[in-house]
Amino acid sequence: MDKSQLKYLPSHEWAAIEGKIATVGITSYAVEQLTDVTHLQLPAIGKAVTAGKAFGEIESVKAVFDLNSPVTGTVAEVNKAVQQDPSLINSDSYGVGWMVKIEMAPGATTDHLLDLAAYEKQLAESH
Repeated sequence: MDKSQLKYLPSHEWAAIEGKIATVGITSYAVEQLTDVTHLQLPAIGKAVTAGKAFGEIESVKAVFDLNSPVTGTVAEVNKAVQQDPSLINSDSYGVGWMVKIEMAPGATTDHLLDLAAYEKQLAESH
């Protein structure tokens, strides 16, 4: 996946926007901070999600963190492969490691999301 085409939340989730569908995962930076992902709690298909609010949890050997939705809408698809084997996120967080696909609500925007340059700037400033 071309990272320059993605949109980012400051909390390290990414979104690939295609029409009204946002495919969501976590960035490689988040994976590095988590180390080994051991468990995922993802929402059911049909669940309403709100931009900037938690839609699930990700657990590693270190800690548990909320997964925040980049957009407002409804969960259209859940990646069963990562639910069954969360370690897929460790090896390919931008490919097979995606988590959910969200059908964006009418009028939902992505204006609040960061582009790659802004996300990388945030990472640089936080160190």
